[in-house]
Amino acid sequence: MLPFTSIGEAEAAMGRNLTVAEAVWFQYSAGMHDFWLYAHNIVFLLLVYSVAPLPVALAELKRPKAIHKYKLQPKVHVPVADVLKCYKNVVKTFLFAVGPLQLVSFPTIKWVGIRTGLPLPSGGGGGAAGRILRGGGLLQLLAPPGAAQPLGLRSHPPGAPRVHGARGFAAPYAHWAEVLILGFPAFLGPAIAPCHILVFWLWFVLRHVEAIETHCGYVRLPLIHHRLLIEMHYAAS
Repeated sequence: MLPFTSIGEAEAAMGRNLTVAEAVWFQYSAGMHDFWLYAHNIVFLLLVYSVAPLPVALAELKRPKAIHKYKLQPKVHVPVADVLKCYKNVVKTFLFAVGPLQLVSFPTIKWVGIRTGLPLPSGGGGGAAGRILRGGGLLQLLAPPGAAQPLGLRSHPPGAPRVHGARGFAAPYAHWAEVLILGFPAFLGPAIAPCHILVFWLWFVLRHVEAIETHCGYVRLPLIHHRLLIEMHYAAS
C-alpha cells in the first residue's frame, strides 16, 4: 500500500511530478494492500496459461501447411476432448496448489525486498515500460537452468506423451507436488535481485510463456516470444 493519500502528496515527497505511468499506478494501487497486489500473480498466470497456447491449439485444428515444417511430430493429432481435459487438470493444480503457495509465500516476498511503491523502475531510456522490460531481462539472466519452467514439466507422469500433444496447454502438466517443488528455482531471480512488483509480475509471466513455448510442439517458429522479447529489450536499452 502506498504511503500517500493523494498524487499531490506523492509528488511533494518525490520532489517532482509523477509520470503518466506512475500516476496510473498510484490510482490503481494507492488503497490496495501489498498482499492483494502480490496475489495478482495468480490471475496473470491463469490468464497467460489460458490464452498463450491458443494460437498453436488453433493451428493444430486448422493444420496450415505454412507451419507444418516446424512441427516436431507431424503425425500426432490430439482430439479437442484431450486438450480440454489437460486444461481442466492444470487449472485445478493452479487453483488448489499454486494459488495457495503464492498466498502463503507473501512474507517471503516482503522479506527479500519486492517493493510496490513509487517511483517505478528507473534508469536509462525507454520510459517505465522499457525499464520494466529491462528488469525482466535481468532476472532472465539470473535464472538458473532449473527455473526455465516455473510451473515445470521436467519429468512426465504416465500418459504424458499423449497429453503432450495438447501442446502449450501441457506445459505445467505434472503432479501437484512436482509443480510446487520445481516452482522454487524460478523465485531465485527476484530473490537475488529484488525488484518492483511490476517486474516481478513480468518475470513470472515470461517464465510461464517460455514453458508454454517449450512444450508447444513446434520449433523455430518465426514469431516466438523470446525472439521478440530480445528485440524489444535491445530497443528499450
